[in-house]
Amino acid sequence: MSNMAVYLIGFVVLMVGLIYGANLLGVPQTWIIVGAIILAGVGIMTAVGTRRKDPPVS
Repeated sequence: MSNMAVYLIGFVVLMVGLIYGANLLGVPQTWIIVGAIILAGVGIMTAVGTRRKDPPVS
């Protein structure tokens, strides 16, 4: 599994925890959805921006 896939899986787990916590705090569902979309965008941009090229296979 590539580093990018592991990063994205971890970021999804983080997002689920934050969404669950916001729900328990009583944050309106509309704002939870908006925050989740923003976090998903930031996660994807970060994963792509920090991705290194794989070394050539010999």
